[in-house]
Amino acid sequence: MSENNKAVVRRLIEEVWNKGNVSLADELFTPNYEHRDASTPDFGRGPEGEKKRATLYRTAFPDLRLTVEDIIAEGETVVTRWSCRGTHKGDLRGIAPTGRQINISGVTITRLEKGKLAEGFVNWDALGLMQQLGVVPELAKTKAQAASTR
Repeated sequence: MSENNKAVVRRLIEEVWNKGNVSLADELFTPNYEHRDASTPDFGRGPEGEKKRATLYRTAFPDLRLTVEDIIAEGETVVTRWSCRGTHKGDLRGIAPTGRQINISGVTITRLEKGKLAEGFVNWDALGLMQQLGVVPELAKTKAQAASTR
């Protein structure tokens, strides 16, 4: 069962996130799938919410590429450590395209039911994303600038 569940998560990453085949979400997610991630908007439950989430990021980063760094499964739980690269070429919730390259990482803990994704807990470097886009200054640079004005 664990290997099958890892295959479902890999399919999600490759097909939905990397290739943009968001319609596959209907097959991969339970109708009441719940996504738990304080860094992204709440798009509701189920496949429709996940289609909206993937579309948001794939629109902002059309060359988005997630890479599975580690994947571990036990029973119905799959833990995935991943990295993500892309170029900011589209609007990201009001942030105009910057053309900047991003490289972030995160961890997702997924619970499956009968071979479908039922719940996901995601923790990723949202601050790093905002710093790479130039929306939030990097603390070290801010401190250096403050010290040079003294």
